[in-house]
Amino acid sequence: MATDLERFVEEDGRDEKIKQVRAKIDEMGIEYLYLQFVSVTGKIMGKGIPADHWETVAKKGFQLVYGATMNLFLDRAGNYLGYGPEAAELIGIPEPDTFMQLPWDKRLARLYCTLFRNREEKENPGGFLTSDCRGNLRRLHDDFSEKHNGLRLRVGTEPEMMWLKYDENGKPKDGFSKPYCYHIDQFESLRPVYMKVMEYSRAMGLDMIQGDHEDAPGQLELNWMYDDVLRNADRLTTYRQICAQVGREFGIFACFMTKPFMGVSANGCHHNMSLWYGGEDKFKAIGNDPDNLPGMRENYMYVNGGDNTFMPDGDDPQMPGKAGLVAIGGIVHHLRALTAIGCSTVNSYRRLWDTGFWAPVFADWGFQNRTTGLRVSAPGRFEYRSVDSMVNPYIMGSTILAAADDGIDNQLDPGEPEERNIYDAIEAGKQVKKLPMSLGEALQALADDEVVQRGMPGEMYRLYHEYKSDEWARCMATVTDWDNETYMECLP
Repeated sequence: MATDLERFVEEDGRDEKIKQVRAKIDEMGIEYLYLQFVSVTGKIMGKGIPADHWETVAKKGFQLVYGATMNLFLDRAGNYLGYGPEAAELIGIPEPDTFMQLPWDKRLARLYCTLFRNREEKENPGGFLTSDCRGNLRRLHDDFSEKHNGLRLRVGTEPEMMWLKYDENGKPKDGFSKPYCYHIDQFESLRPVYMKVMEYSRAMGLDMIQGDHEDAPGQLELNWMYDDVLRNADRLTTYRQICAQVGREFGIFACFMTKPFMGVSANGCHHNMSLWYGGEDKFKAIGNDPDNLPGMRENYMYVNGGDNTFMPDGDDPQMPGKAGLVAIGGIVHHLRALTAIGCSTVNSYRRLWDTGFWAPVFADWGFQNRTTGLRVSAPGRFEYRSVDSMVNPYIMGSTILAAADDGIDNQLDPGEPEERNIYDAIEAGKQVKKLPMSLGEALQALADDEVVQRGMPGEMYRLYHEYKSDEWARCMATVTDWDNETYMECLP
């Protein structure tokens, strides 16, 4: 019986796509290839190979230690997180569809990869590697769609980030611009930076639609068109790569840390989502020559049309249709556990504690209500607000699907939409669950929620829990400046 790996490399049409990539390599003078995958925390990992070896690696893949999916980091005790040195090596198989020239050095191109267990493993040799968050999302989305008669998730993300200056010691410090929200002059001060980001983004298939200066120092938000959940996650990952490169070119730092400064807004990454039947992929050149693209045509496809189950189907122009509403009921029901994914770092919870900056801290929903964890941001889509720019979008997508699936299966009612400021509603007597207010509390909520864990199949939940529990333990085992300032002289 063929393994997952064998079926993947023998898929119909793959050989022709491998040839198409070779033609691109030769036409564009590509010398080197980045073979990329995404770690548990969202870091881009992988290997580089000379383009001469494309056909060999396309068929056989490359090997790398399993621990690379955990960033190859050590825990507090000095042991490798997730996998020890005795673990086997994974097999990474590049996906020809994702071939893309790097616009900042046109001698290089990148490809995303799907990960597999080693061919010589005693258990499930050549099977899909479940510590591959990107591969998990693809498979879970396909399973969700098959179960629900073709229903598919579309997502648009709003990544906020800050452009910081370096201090005299080479450390990122202050924001490049002033913390004035929506001010065109502050936006203009970063024009060379964001125009370069736009240039690279459009070359790499991101259909950029709007941008603005947010209300923290150096904080910009640039958005692209929503799409299938996996393709959008790939574009968010690509966007982060682009920003890091642009920062190097301009001598400033691209900061996606959630809360680098208290007293100003954090870097959120709202997820606007909707569930659709039907639709078809359509090509968008995005300013590129359609006959001479810098990447494979698939990079420039966006899904269009279909039946949006979140659109109103009654007299109320704001109320989502029932089919979409029960999916949202699942997300509201599991919002506490989902917070461990959307707010994935110790620093994420500084965002929730810094009151007055519209960070959502309650598991409720409403219309245009920024004090709740979910809101109807426009007819036909929900904005999931309890997520920040440190998120792994692949695990976020997988766990959103798991929660939505539970809502559909069990017809979960999200309750009446809250139109009041949630703090006023609570003062008036409303009982509302609060989101976890620390990473430790969020990890416990995730440990107690078997439904959300379904979005972290195989080894993924174990690995995520181990990595993040160690992160939380490191925080709790650290004496901070606040500790010293508060307690050093508390007794005579």
